[in-house]
Amino acid sequence: MTHGDIAAHLADVYGSDVSKTTISTITDKVLDGMVEWQNRPLDPVYPVVFIDAIHVKIRDGQVANRPIYVALAVTIEGNRDILGLWAGDGGEGAKYWLQVLTEIKNRGVQDVLMVVCDGLTGLPDSVNTVWKDTIVQTCVVHYADVPVMPMRPVVPLRDVGHALARSA
Repeated sequence: MTHGDIAAHLADVYGSDVSKTTISTITDKVLDGMVEWQNRPLDPVYPVVFIDAIHVKIRDGQVANRPIYVALAVTIEGNRDILGLWAGDGGEGAKYWLQVLTEIKNRGVQDVLMVVCDGLTGLPDSVNTVWKDTIVQTCVVHYADVPVMPMRPVVPLRDVGHALARSA
C-alpha cells in the first residue's frame, strides 16, 4: 500500500486525517520492530514445529501470487511461538525451506523433535539436513481421506535438559 492508500483507508474507516509524514514515521518504527522480531534468538529445543506456505497476492510493482513461508513451534512449556514468516519468490520449494530451516537453526535452535509439514517433495531431506534426528510427519490435513481431528492441549516437557537428553 502506498502512503496515500493508507491515509485514505484511515480517513474512510476512522474518519481521521493523517499526514504522509506521520504514516512514514509509524511504518519506519513498525519495520524496525519487525526486523528485531525476525532476528530474535530462539529456544534451543522445540518439541514440534509446524511448517507450511500460504500463497497470497503481493504488490511489488505488479500483483503476483507469492508463498509466505510460516514456521510455528510448540515450546517446551506447551506455548505456541511463531518462529518467523518469509516471503518467497515463486512456488513453494524444498530448497527455500532448507534456507528457512538453516536460518532457524542459526538463531539458536539446536534440536526439533518433530516437524509437521505437507508432502512437498524433498522436504524431509531438507529437514534432516538441518536436524538429522528430527522426525518428519505429514500433517493429517494433507491426507485427503483422513478427517480433521480436534486439537488437544500440549503436555509440557520437564525441562530443556530432558529434551536435549534424547540427542546425547
